[in-house]
Amino acid sequence: MDRLGMNIPPDVETLQAGWILSVDKPLGWTSFDVVAKVRNALKRRYGVKVKIGHAGTLDPLATGVLVLCVGRATKTIPHWVDTPKGYRATVRLGATTASYDAETEIQPTDQAIPIWNEAIQAELLERFTGEIDQIPPVFSAVRVDGKRAYAEARKGKEVDMPSRRVSIFSLDFVQTEGDTWVLDVACSKGTYIRSLAHDIGAVLGCGAYLAGLVRTQVGDFHLEESHSVQEVLDALSA
Repeated sequence: MDRLGMNIPPDVETLQAGWILSVDKPLGWTSFDVVAKVRNALKRRYGVKVKIGHAGTLDPLATGVLVLCVGRATKTIPHWVDTPKGYRATVRLGATTASYDAETEIQPTDQAIPIWNEAIQAELLERFTGEIDQIPPVFSAVRVDGKRAYAEARKGKEVDMPSRRVSIFSLDFVQTEGDTWVLDVACSKGTYIRSLAHDIGAVLGCGAYLAGLVRTQVGDFHLEESHSVQEVLDALSA
């Protein structure tokens, strides 16, 4: 099973035996868009249709590490889904959105944004590191009563989102000036960084939403080692 670099399998038998690679998902693409592009490129190169899937969905407005598993490597997807994740989040203070990110209308709160200090840092670390209860955004793929929450929300229906237990292993405040903060987050599977941004805004009293997100790590796959989708497509067509 090849998961070192992007060594293209030499033949279909090797491909079917299992291939894992990490790509940097482009902004605006769904995770399925990436899978579909690579699947088509694999079919053109090897002449057969192969199983391919991704390990952990990224929202269209997020970029970063997306692990693709091909052939028998698809059996390892649950392993990669369960591994710790790393993110760099850009949080915009002083406004909220229904989706907790920039997908829906931005609503200014007109509340003062507190000036960063050690007391704020201590409170946020106490509240948002370790095991915490988190409510996913209503605009998410979580199933409630058998239906996707985002589908019901887009119909204007009220959705009672259940909380879930997640773990935030570390929370580093990279930039805390003005209305835009940058955070590095290491967390367990199932953690919604959108919810974290929203909840931080609620604690601060000024509101906040996720303005940008990069997944920097999935298990031992890191962003700096990931390939662009175009690099993968070019390698498969060579």
